[in-house]
Amino acid sequence: MLPDRKTNMQYPEFTDYLRQRFPYFKVQKISLNAGFTCPNRDGTKGIGGCTYCNNQTFNPEYCQNGKSIAAQLREGIRFFSHKYPEMKYLAYFQAYTNTYDTLEALKIKYEEALDMDDVVGIIIGTRPDCVPDELLDYLEALNKSVFVMIEYGIESTSDETLKRINRGHTFEETKDAVRRTATRGITVGAHIMLGLPGETREQILQHADRIATLPLTSIKLHQLQIIHGTVMGADYRQHPENFRLFTLDEYIDLVIDFMRRLGNNIYYDRFVSQSPKDLLLAPAWGIKNHEFRAKLEQKLSQ
Repeated sequence: MLPDRKTNMQYPEFTDYLRQRFPYFKVQKISLNAGFTCPNRDGTKGIGGCTYCNNQTFNPEYCQNGKSIAAQLREGIRFFSHKYPEMKYLAYFQAYTNTYDTLEALKIKYEEALDMDDVVGIIIGTRPDCVPDELLDYLEALNKSVFVMIEYGIESTSDETLKRINRGHTFEETKDAVRRTATRGITVGAHIMLGLPGETREQILQHADRIATLPLTSIKLHQLQIIHGTVMGADYRQHPENFRLFTLDEYIDLVIDFMRRLGNNIYYDRFVSQSPKDLLLAPAWGIKNHEFRAKLEQKLSQ
């Protein structure tokens, strides 16, 4: 468990994990938009996608669907290589559900990325209901020669919340997918969003208890952000009383308590999300991830 609040603490960071996996050079993730959709967008399980989702909030400028995977990687590498010429790269399939296609089509996209010079692995963002065994078998074999990681959008462990936000899957499917992936020796990460509508503070902390039972390597924590152009954004404008948005200090306290219940056998990748100002309705904290970490660590040392 994490130390008492009155002691200094060092929590495991995902950058530490990457340094262990790649001890001889720095690695940098390069986000990609490979033209995928989601089953809760195309009518297979629903339409409209997750009620909070607007992918413009996390796609960098070079990460555009109209460009090939190779072109996006070249632009990303050009951006980062000026500062670190010896750096290697992880192709991060980020936008939408990056396992939602036939196995043959997925192989073409993943291997296009891996064929690029200085790309030493792939990170695949996806949903827990879109990872058939045949895909995991392929990734298990690929993992023997390059780094492979799957990041699952858990978002909540409450099926009621998952239904409310139109995720289209259950937490049982999450547990099954994470375990099937980890048993193959593939690195597994997860996203969870803190503060979704209808969840109390204690219910949010219960997510940590449930997630702690899963064989996860890393986790990204994100505060709920209300974004223009989303179903949730429209709901917020009409019924703001249905939302409990945390202040920055309240969220820091929530994260600390969440970490204590989750434990320190997992690497922390992120604590906050940073949506563009022109897309963000609320909360407007105006803080970057490294600034949040500094405040978090200061609070932990008190």
